[in-house]
Amino acid sequence: MRVSELNAAPVQELTRELLACCDVPSWAATIIEKRPYDGVAGLHDTADAAARSLTDDEVDRALAKHPRIGERPTGQGTEAGWSRQEQSGVTPDDALVEGNRAYEERFGRVFLICATGLGKEQILAALHQRLTHDDETERGVVKDELRKIALLRLGKLVTG
Repeated sequence: MRVSELNAAPVQELTRELLACCDVPSWAATIIEKRPYDGVAGLHDTADAAARSLTDDEVDRALAKHPRIGERPTGQGTEAGWSRQEQSGVTPDDALVEGNRAYEERFGRVFLICATGLGKEQILAALHQRLTHDDETERGVVKDELRKIALLRLGKLVTG
């Protein structure tokens, strides 16, 4: 979709597309409300600012749509396809399964990382390092990883 198409898209259709990028209705609504955009840069800036203002509850909602790292979603939707693509360099193994389990036990949510371009070893190193975080620090890291994923997906959705 081009920026001009995003500017003209019906709200319901665009909301569905944006929620595939980040499943937070307020994030999608902010992007829609700020239309029209002159180009990708303005859209990106709005999406970035909206992602930075997500609440903990909104982050939790978005996390519910993300599979564990190394697990391939089975759905056919846009979000599932993007997730498979983003995790294409990651194959599940015992170390990843154990790391996911330890993280979920420690923080009570799935381990989220913007995996695009990362190999399994890099992801495991980040996972083990993040297990040393306190809850507040990790909440900030998760929010930032979610922001990166949302912007990456928005970039897949919208071209100049």
